[in-house]
Amino acid sequence: MTNWTRNDLERIGAAEELQITTFKKDGMRRRPVVIWVVRVGDDLYVRAYRGHETAWFRQAQRKPEGRIEAGGVTKDVAFVDASSDEALANQIDAAYQSKYRKYSATYVRPMIAPQARATTLKLKPV
Repeated sequence: MTNWTRNDLERIGAAEELQITTFKKDGMRRRPVVIWVVRVGDDLYVRAYRGHETAWFRQAQRKPEGRIEAGGVTKDVAFVDASSDEALANQIDAAYQSKYRKYSATYVRPMIAPQARATTLKLKPV
């Protein structure tokens, strides 16, 4: 795995939405799903709004690789579980609250709730 370039981090981190595509077992891509993405330091994170029952998240657990598109950047990524670090989870919560504050609490609150926190994935470029 490689690291993000500064340009990719800035463009993806600033993007309002991210399209995430998971792969089927046979390697074929599924349809992209639009989700939110946040940047904390030099890393990018996503969460499943509805927790473990979210289809794209279940697929990412089965085959932890996919493709993202955001801010004019398209990258193949690995999905790395980042749900066990409480201090990091708090930073990610703050990033979601800051970045998406213009949306009502109705949308932001579930992204920082325990069920979404349990699905936190770090995106690693491959």
